[in-house]
Amino acid sequence: MTLPQPLHDALTAPPVPMLTIALSGGIDSLTLSAAAAQARGANRVTLCHAVSAAVPAEATTRVRRFAEDRGLTLRLVDAGEFADEAYRANPVNRCYFCKSNLYRTLSRMGPAVAAGTNLDDLSDYRPGLVAAKEHDVLHPFVDARMNKRDVRRLARTLGLGDLADLPAAPCLASRIETGLRVEPEDLRVIDAVETALRDMLGNVTLRCRLLRGGWVVELAADRHARMTEPERAALCRAAAAATPGGRPVSLRPYKRGSAFVHG
Repeated sequence: MTLPQPLHDALTAPPVPMLTIALSGGIDSLTLSAAAAQARGANRVTLCHAVSAAVPAEATTRVRRFAEDRGLTLRLVDAGEFADEAYRANPVNRCYFCKSNLYRTLSRMGPAVAAGTNLDDLSDYRPGLVAAKEHDVLHPFVDARMNKRDVRRLARTLGLGDLADLPAAPCLASRIETGLRVEPEDLRVIDAVETALRDMLGNVTLRCRLLRGGWVVELAADRHARMTEPERAALCRAAAAATPGGRPVSLRPYKRGSAFVHG
């Protein structure tokens, strides 16, 4: 298929032999990777995926399969954010320090780095975009004036199948309340809980959050509303089984960014 001309132009404009894609494993960066391979040729695109405790194991597995199925070059990297005390302290702009480490690492691999940022992202508080600007990261979807709906539509056109319907899944550190230190052990618990619950519920929007008051599971509001009390209790027991010390886990409807404390 033919890519939208503005996107094709954005992907081919960098006059460099190789374009590096920051590939998180979410639908935006996966779609960007597939589009870049079509626009530039598979041999002129390198996918880079950061592996750390903040990245769900499922995302890394998905990235490996995606690259292998399409014959694309994939490099797994350690961006080094866990050696950065500013990141570990989990301030309100934690994402800035995470992305600074990531883009600094990726910029060593080539002269042009692109990310899957879309127009909808620009209306949210995203300090990682400051880091992207500092490292001259390209945003082809923004240049092509594409929002999340456009990206999902393109994913289907590019033959990404069920990946086009992936729920949004920010890094696991976003589940830890602002000001609580980011610890790899807690991130592993979060990943284990979310994996166990998705095995029970399927590909539904959910978050396991670590708040000052303890562990909380948030489930898509419509799914939460349809559950009976026994079903909710069973879900909480399954989540508690994956948390240290068997601490109780509460359940509530999903609210975007509820672990993020402003000001």
